[in-house]
Amino acid sequence: MIIQLYTFDAKSSTTTLFLAFVLTMGTFDDRKVSPPTATDGEDDDLSPIEEVRLTVTNTDDHTLPVWTFRMWFLGLISCALLSFFNQFFSYRTEPLVITQITVQVATLPIGHFLAAVLPETKFRLPGFGSKSFSFNPGPFNMKEHVLISIFANAGSAFGNGSAYAVGIVTIIKAFYHRNISFLAGWLLIITTQVLGYGWAGLLRKYVVEPAHMWWPGTLVQVSLFRALHEKDEQRMTRAKFFLIALICSFSWYLVPGYLFSTLSSISWVCWAFSNSVTAQQLGSGMKGLGLGAITLDWSVVASFLFSPLISPFFAIVNVLLGYALIIYVIMPLSYWGVDLYGARRFPIFSSHLFTAEGQKYNISAIVNDKFQIDMQKYEEQGRIHLSTFFSLTYGFGFASIASTLTHVAFFYGREIYDRFRASYKEKEDIHTRLMKRYKDIPNWWFHLLLLVTLVVALILCTVLNDQVQMPWWGLIFASAIAFIFTLPISIITATTNQTPGLNIITEYIMGVILPGRPIANVCFKVYGYMSMTQAISFLSDFKLGHYMKIPPRSMFLVQFIGTILAGTINLAVAVWMLDSIENICQDELLPPDSPWTCPGDRVFFDASVIWGLVGPKRIFGSLGNYSSMNWFFLGGALGPIIIWLFYKAFPKQSWLPLVNLPVILGATGAMPPATPVNFNSWIIVGTIFNCFVFRYRKQWWQRYNYILSAALDAGVAFMAVLLYFSVGVEDIGVSWWGTDGEHCPLASCPTAKGINVPGSGCPVN
Repeated sequence: MIIQLYTFDAKSSTTTLFLAFVLTMGTFDDRKVSPPTATDGEDDDLSPIEEVRLTVTNTDDHTLPVWTFRMWFLGLISCALLSFFNQFFSYRTEPLVITQITVQVATLPIGHFLAAVLPETKFRLPGFGSKSFSFNPGPFNMKEHVLISIFANAGSAFGNGSAYAVGIVTIIKAFYHRNISFLAGWLLIITTQVLGYGWAGLLRKYVVEPAHMWWPGTLVQVSLFRALHEKDEQRMTRAKFFLIALICSFSWYLVPGYLFSTLSSISWVCWAFSNSVTAQQLGSGMKGLGLGAITLDWSVVASFLFSPLISPFFAIVNVLLGYALIIYVIMPLSYWGVDLYGARRFPIFSSHLFTAEGQKYNISAIVNDKFQIDMQKYEEQGRIHLSTFFSLTYGFGFASIASTLTHVAFFYGREIYDRFRASYKEKEDIHTRLMKRYKDIPNWWFHLLLLVTLVVALILCTVLNDQVQMPWWGLIFASAIAFIFTLPISIITATTNQTPGLNIITEYIMGVILPGRPIANVCFKVYGYMSMTQAISFLSDFKLGHYMKIPPRSMFLVQFIGTILAGTINLAVAVWMLDSIENICQDELLPPDSPWTCPGDRVFFDASVIWGLVGPKRIFGSLGNYSSMNWFFLGGALGPIIIWLFYKAFPKQSWLPLVNLPVILGATGAMPPATPVNFNSWIIVGTIFNCFVFRYRKQWWQRYNYILSAALDAGVAFMAVLLYFSVGVEDIGVSWWGTDGEHCPLASCPTAKGINVPGSGCPVN
């Protein structure tokens, strides 16, 4: 699940709707799945949750080997590749997150191939007595496949792309132009990732073992595993289709990725009105409102919202409603209508920070030698100003967080309460009973892990405090917040698949308590917010292992080793790229066609300035220009209550529960760094496949939709890395009209009279 820097977890809501969609059609195979029936009159073999009964089998073959050479080989390779690719792509203008689904699909034929060619000879190892081992203990089985996918999930930082704390290393080196040692960065990344593991271990018995804690998102994975491992007798097998689609994706990306990069954002309005600022503001897909902007580049389609092929149509409709409302109604009114917050002094779409005169704010000038705010220099430059769109995204971020809490409370509150009570009274379901066959993880493993992680983090905050700025009490406070919220939010996720984000809350709290220290603020956010998010991701994987009957100790080791390996590779790739690519992340110093603009890290940096360096009091408080944004908290909280009251008053209107206000308000949560062309293409592609293809070619959709998504991701990833190492490192470029960007140079121009930006090419107003 992806949780954006300053918004709620929009993808979680999308996955909730997707799950309902999946369960209406059975599994991803052509055959319909019927609910299992109890045998010999024993209802204990039925899960109390209907969705689980429809999806998860009530059997387990405990003889299947899981600790195999194939599992370790493919798991470690998958984890390493995903952590490398995802960190590599995170710095690109159109980042691409390769998720575990790609590995889940791609490793299936490889696993079968290894089972066919590896030697079956048995051998003994010293210290293991008479126990024998083999490189090939039998056919490639589903349990091996699950553990490989868990490894891969660690490589994608559990769906977030890369370890969240790598962003701290990036902004220190690329934006603040300071240095952080590899040791300090590694300790920061590993402790923030593993701390959540400690919380997860303490809470397993409350949110994994009870049957009523059913974790809807895991059922999608269970369905896909079952579909992939059922016998495939079709002429066009899934493996063959995957290979063909991967080759096509790999070959095509050479065009938008190198030869004709303008295809990444086809903004035809700019071409038609090359001298009009207003037309380019409307038509630019990267720097404007994206009216009519499209793309022929899959990395643009799937970069920020992940693949649209896995989102149901009515989830896409909710996103479309929110996107259209904000971009094509609220933004034009705010910019051209009321000139909200002096909107015309700044670009219409930007995540940069500005002075009152519309010039880019010189952040470096207000940072002193102690890495804190220099108040004298701040007073000289004046207050920080945001583009109106950027300020509104914070407002809608406030609203989406508040609306998520009230939406869950009113629409799912009773269900959550009843299921949590039932989890204490119910008998063990069939899945928990089957898992009793395996050795459980001793609690002291988690206690020791949590203790060691906290001690190491305290050393980081004391001995290396000059590099992370956060005082020791900040770590304790952040850990307390994470621990307090992990259980209730885990219960919400386990029963509704919606995960309220705490990032804005943690930023806000630390910004009020300790303003003027940007790195302390982001470290507090990572320990307080990300460790909780990691805990929920770990618990979700534990539940997947519970349903798939994976030995718990195997799950523990795979998750732990994968997390350490992925975090280390993330950091190594980040340091290598930050040190080797000149002016990386500095879009004003990069060539127009450079892909290394780091849009996500730019927003992360701006957040560190807003919440940490300058502080919320000087931005959203009485000393700032945007105090009215705080009213969005109240509006967001009241919105779902109003919809709920309408639903109670008109219960026959079955469409009302489908109006998901958190999704609508959080629809543009990824913007910035996402741009309108990302949303336009995501909505169009999602509608084609999940409305028209699903409705009129349902069997094709069931067999190949997920496979196509994975192949497109993998093909783009391989070609992008090949291009970088073959022509990017040597700076061998192609220069012509088709590689000069989207040709909308005037889209980022201010339009207020008297505001001029030297060197920008903008007309004098």
